[in-house]
Formats: sequence, C-alpha cells, structure tokens
Amino acid sequence: MKYVDEFRDPAAAKELIGAIERTADKLGRTVRFMEVCGGHTHTIYRHGLEYLLPESVEFVHGPGCPVCVIPMGRVNDAVWLAQRPGVIFTTFGDMMRVPGTEGSLLQVQARGADVRFVYSPLDALKIARDNPDREVVFFAVGFETTAPSTALTLAQAAAWDVKNFYIFCNHVLINPPLRHILDTQGLQLDGFIGPGHVSTVVGSDHFQFIPAEYHLPIVVTGFEPLDVLQSVDMLLTQYAEGRCEVENQYSRVVRPGGNPEALRLMGEVFTPRETFEWRGLGEIPGSGYRLSDAYQRFDAELHFDLPAQTVADNPACQCGSVLTGQIKPWECKVFGTGCTPEHPIGTCMVSPEGACAAYYTFGRLSKEAAAAVV
Repeated sequence: MKYVDEFRDPAAAKELIGAIERTADKLGRTVRFMEVCGGHTHTIYRHGLEYLLPESVEFVHGPGCPVCVIPMGRVNDAVWLAQRPGVIFTTFGDMMRVPGTEGSLLQVQARGADVRFVYSPLDALKIARDNPDREVVFFAVGFETTAPSTALTLAQAAAWDVKNFYIFCNHVLINPPLRHILDTQGLQLDGFIGPGHVSTVVGSDHFQFIPAEYHLPIVVTGFEPLDVLQSVDMLLTQYAEGRCEVENQYSRVVRPGGNPEALRLMGEVFTPRETFEWRGLGEIPGSGYRLSDAYQRFDAELHFDLPAQTVADNPACQCGSVLTGQIKPWECKVFGTGCTPEHPIGTCMVSPEGACAAYYTFGRLSKEAAAAVV
C-alpha cells in the first residue's frame, strides 16, 4: 500500500477488528496498551478506534507529546529570553500558546517582543544571517525526532561561522520517561504502541529494553487507522503465542538500527544532561540533551546566563497524570471548563498532539459523552 486511503480501507479494518476480537476472547482478560506518541492518540480518537475494539482492549496515553512535557519553568525561561533587548526569538508554532506564569510567547509578542514562529531551525538560522546586528534564539523542542534538524542547523551555523545564533535546547530522549513510567508503582500496562516518528531516527531496536527488562511487548507503529489496528492485533498475538518482543509494524519507514547519519550528527552536537525536568513527571536523570562542548558557543543558556527557573505547575492542571496514563483527560477537574483549546491551562490542551486536545476536539468530553459518539 502506498496511498493514504488504502490505510483507511473499511474492509481491511473490519477484517483486523475481527481478528482482534477473536484473539481478545481467547485471552479472556482486559489488556491495557499505552500509545506513546500523541499522534497515535489523535488517530485513535479522530477515527473512533477505541469503540471499534472489544471493551477488553484499553488505550492508555503516554508522554510522547513533545510540547506537553515541557515544564512551566522552561516556558518561563523562553519568555525571559524573548524579552531580552535586541533578541529575535524563534519557535515552532505549537509552542506559541503554551502558558507560563507571565503569559505565553504569543502574549509576549503582543506586548512588543520580537517573537517569530518558524517551520524549521534552518529558517531561524536564515533570520540570524539576515539580521547580523540582532541576536537570534531558536527554541529547540522535541524528542529524537526533531533533534537531527537542530543538529544539522548547528553544524551549518558552525560551518558558516554565524556569531549571532543561539539554541535554547529542550530536546528530550524517549527511553528515560518510559523507564520512569514502567517503574511507577500501581500502573498496570500490558504493552506499548511504540512511537513511529522517533523510531525513524533511533530505530526499533532502541526499545529492546522493554521486553528484556520489563517483560512487555512493544510494536513500533505508523499513524493511520489500519496501522494502529494492526499493531493491536500484533500485541494481542504476542500474548496468545506466549511471546514478548519488539516488533516493527512501521517497516515501510522504520529500520531496526534507525538513521545512522542522524544518530552520528546528534552524538557530535548533543550530550545528555545529568537530569531534566518533565511536566508532571519531575526530574528524570539523563532524559534531556544539552549542546556538546564543541558547540557551546551556540548555547543560549550559557550566553544569556539564563535564570533556569523551576516553577510548580498550575495546581488545577493534571497534565502529569494524563501523560502517565493515570487518568483520562475528562477526569481532570478543569477539562473542558476552565481549560479549553482557546484558553488552555496545561500543555496537553495546547499541542495538536496533546491527549486533552484530542479528547476535546473529537467530542470525548466525559465518559458519557464519549459513549454517545458511537
């Protein structure tokens, strides 16, 4: 298959659902699979997949939304940088509306700061070359998915000897938060719908620790409805056959070893931090990147002597519990009332990949309302 509509074929979906029902009936118990990536969450709820499957198959949301995991203190640091005299602050569009204690970058822009959203860090580098009398900062966020584009941009900046370009590095790694979740007491999981985008870089073998150390299966998965359904079928089949492995459903894109050139460049430009704070999850050792010694001259945290704020999340927001699968978005006390996409309190409602945004957008406003969607 090579066209999108082929991955949404009703007949193929019906066949997969039948296979899932038969295997689930044989297991005779409820299974809970965590979809790590927010893109999977939106596919599941946009297409109503949760109601096409047996009640014994439950989806649990994970910490794979790159915007959702940025803590309040890092947002405050971004706002602080954006307000420095002479700075042009650049960012991806989905970070513009993430609220900090002094407002969002969009609100800071309205107050006169030169904040610009870009589609690529290379766009930010071009702005720096076009404005040699200004200091240009790029707000780098995302997992290993987006880190290679930042690394490539820094390599180009070094080759061109650009002296007014800086990176506020908030890139994070996928495995440490998964370990954090797997070590959480009382959270029952039976397997993972593995992140497809991250795996294009790190490879499917990157997740071997999950079956090896935690004895749970994981299937690296694409983002169309048939991808998700096939992955559920593969996970259930592993249980039925007594297997526990890493499988790659997204083989049309993902390779076992990932992208060697991207990994090489990331290893040159970045080095793991001792620890990094995650929204709702706290400090997780070795879970974030900083710039390596060879690229420190581009580090905004060092150049601007960043205050490095640690700020508690809004007590009304339960993003952390949503990100670790402990509650459904509608169980948050401000979901759909005090917190909406138009007036978000937490990052899970801001990002296009956030679980709260998925539930709100596709009508899962409560357990009762969700059932009425069927």
